[in-house]
Amino acid sequence: MAASLALGLSAASAARAEEPADSEQTQPPRIVVTGDKRDDSGLDRIVTPLVDTPQAISIVTKEDLEDRGINNLNDALRNVAGISIGAGETSFQGNNASLRGFTTRNDLFVDNIRDYGYYYRDAFDDEAIEVLKGPSSILFGRGSTGGVIHRVSKKPKLDNFARADVQVGLDDTRRIAGDVNLAGIAGEGSAFRLNGFYHESAIEDRDFGRSERWGIAPKIAFGLGSQTSLQLSYVHQTERNRPDYGIPWIPGRFENPGAPADVDRSNYYGFTNDFLNTDANIVTLKLDHNVSESLQLRSQTRYSLNKRSFRYSEAIIPATTPQGTPLDQITVSRNLFQGFSTDEFFQNQTDAKAEFDTGALRHVLIFGGELSLENPTTTYITNFNVPSTSLTDPQTVFYDSTPNSFVRLRARSRSTALGLFAIDTIEFGERWRAIVGLRWDSFNTRFNSAGFDQAGAQTDTAVDRTDRNLSYRAALVYKPTSAGSIYVGYANSFNPSGEGIESLISAGRSVAQANINLDPETSFSVEFGTKWNLFGDRALLSASVFRIEKDQVRVPDPAFPGFNTLGGKQRVDGAEIEFNGEILPGWSVRGSYAFLDSQTLESSSAGPIVGQPLILTARHMGTLATSYDVTDRLNIGANLIATGERLGQNTPGSFLIAPGFTLVDLSAKYEIVDGVIARVVVNNLFDELYYEQLHPVHVIPGAGRTALASLQWSF
Repeated sequence: MAASLALGLSAASAARAEEPADSEQTQPPRIVVTGDKRDDSGLDRIVTPLVDTPQAISIVTKEDLEDRGINNLNDALRNVAGISIGAGETSFQGNNASLRGFTTRNDLFVDNIRDYGYYYRDAFDDEAIEVLKGPSSILFGRGSTGGVIHRVSKKPKLDNFARADVQVGLDDTRRIAGDVNLAGIAGEGSAFRLNGFYHESAIEDRDFGRSERWGIAPKIAFGLGSQTSLQLSYVHQTERNRPDYGIPWIPGRFENPGAPADVDRSNYYGFTNDFLNTDANIVTLKLDHNVSESLQLRSQTRYSLNKRSFRYSEAIIPATTPQGTPLDQITVSRNLFQGFSTDEFFQNQTDAKAEFDTGALRHVLIFGGELSLENPTTTYITNFNVPSTSLTDPQTVFYDSTPNSFVRLRARSRSTALGLFAIDTIEFGERWRAIVGLRWDSFNTRFNSAGFDQAGAQTDTAVDRTDRNLSYRAALVYKPTSAGSIYVGYANSFNPSGEGIESLISAGRSVAQANINLDPETSFSVEFGTKWNLFGDRALLSASVFRIEKDQVRVPDPAFPGFNTLGGKQRVDGAEIEFNGEILPGWSVRGSYAFLDSQTLESSSAGPIVGQPLILTARHMGTLATSYDVTDRLNIGANLIATGERLGQNTPGSFLIAPGFTLVDLSAKYEIVDGVIARVVVNNLFDELYYEQLHPVHVIPGAGRTALASLQWSF
């Protein structure tokens, strides 16, 4: 399969395929004429072109989002090798992807700064979505064991344009979005850009689950193209959902694994008045100043305030249910989770980029620091005597849980972080480049909680902990020709236990604070790879092999039930290959394949079973996509996504496996007149029943066959 991909049979996004500079003279016109050439990352701290960057990076471009009818982050990530989508719960609702075997819950970034908060991100303000694979603590500080997900937002530009998009679908999708840019609004070098959207939809072949959200993103910039520039931006997103927590697992153990219950895909086990409401607000101020051609300074400050309230239901088949019980004779219990939270975040990044020579060595040095404050507060409510229902014929009704509920936990965490770093990219000779970096982080968490039982008895917990860690990175790049590179790199990362309330409260159903006062988990990665620009720089082929090893993994402490200890160890040995480009005029091929050999190396008696794969991590994942210009105005495409089986849970008491799946999507777009493009997308063409989002207690089926149509008007 890897050999086929290398020859060009492929799918989504290592780097955008580009036309050569003289393409307008040598090739027929193209339907898509918007967008910028992406030869490099949107991260300020990566100074090399993608082909010379010693790290696997996948990019989902704005054109990918538009042509595939994608409007949210989860859907955008489905065509990236090495990513699986997990289902959220209580303390970690929102986007919850696993990358190279490890969660990215705290590894989401926008324009170089952490995107703090637990909500489902719409793509209305995304210019591109970049997935950096492997530990990246040298760039971001804590986290990033498997990598990070970085969203590049739309920026004000020095030209005038406007665009409107309307989308409808058989899944009740109704969406309208707009993008307006005004240059010179406040004098030369200024620009104002406004993006906004309204969206509502259901899930095809799933009953009752619904999403309604809207957002707005005004931005103003001054001094564009000059020595000093300033940009002020604000992003707001509101969401009002009826959450869908899928279907229960049939219980099982290692010798007889459990699987998703074989019930109708449309079964919904919640109540009609369940809800998930979120409001996200992000304000960012960025200042760039060019002191000279060889020295640039930049400072970026962000403040965000996100609010969330929720009540959702999760069906569970009792573990005592005898094997072989007819499904129509099983009654499921329902966990009813409820609560609300506020997540406040502040960060300033200030750094400098200096270019200079020392003898025969040419340097690009980036150095600086970060200061951040996180202030999350959470209240969890426990509901009891929740009505049960039939597994095969669930009754969906309005349910007032107030008489049978009580506040279980009130928690507040205040974390302050300081990071200092330096990254030097050194060129020596015409063919060699080295990248070395060092970062020091201090992370302090003050955590206070008040827990209650049903009778009102109170238990208080207080923690004041500081972790200090060094992160480092070293990489060597060799360029056999200007079009290609071969590299080897090493990097490490760490995950402190006070990384937000969701890390301390390790189990939402019992609100167990199992990670109190634990040292950070640590990890390292070694990667060897190669990247090549092909077909006159119209395509990029990249391949890599790697090992990620995570030590001091949190596992249940057999000596102290309800608490964890750092007695685990995990490893992922893998290989990836990606291709993205135009192999013939009018014919684009994209693709990716990831092989992930993951396993638990060490554990405790109640923790993950040694020798078994990591949860959510498929051994084989691949995507294939192609699009072809039938005429100057008509383009057709096809997309395939294939994922092997994955574990939903791996403990002695619960061992759950979701089957693999293969999906086929079709698309077409037609330029009706200049500036007006119509698109049609059919997802899951063969209406396959598959289980996409996994959780140790529930599993969410993917949508059935879905057709979307959109109209885009640019002027």
